[in-house]
Amino acid sequence: MQKAGHHVTTAIGRKGVEEAMKKDVFDLVVLGPTLSRNDRHHLPYMVKKAHEGTRVLVMHSDGGRHPYVDKATDTGRSIESILETIASMMAQERAVAAR
Repeated sequence: MQKAGHHVTTAIGRKGVEEAMKKDVFDLVVLGPTLSRNDRHHLPYMVKKAHEGTRVLVMHSDGGRHPYVDKATDTGRSIESILETIASMMAQERAVAAR
C-alpha cells in the first residue's frame, strides 16, 4: 500500500486501532480479516465516532452488512484488487466533496 503512495499506520487489534484513532486523523481505515467478528462489528462504530468522515473498508465478506462500513471485500483478494477498491472509495469521496 505504501508503494502505491498511501501513508500507512499499522495497528494491532481493537485497542491498537482505538489508540491510533486518538493520535491521528485518517481518510480510510482498513480492518483486516484477522480481527474477531466482534472487533469487525465494534471498530467501524468507533472509527466513525472518532472522525465522522473517515471511510471504513473491511477485508471480510461480513463487513458489507454493517451500517458504518463503507465497503467490504472478500478475504484473500489480491493487493492490486484491494488498491483498486481503495482508489474507487477515495474517488467517490472526492466527487462528493466537490459538490
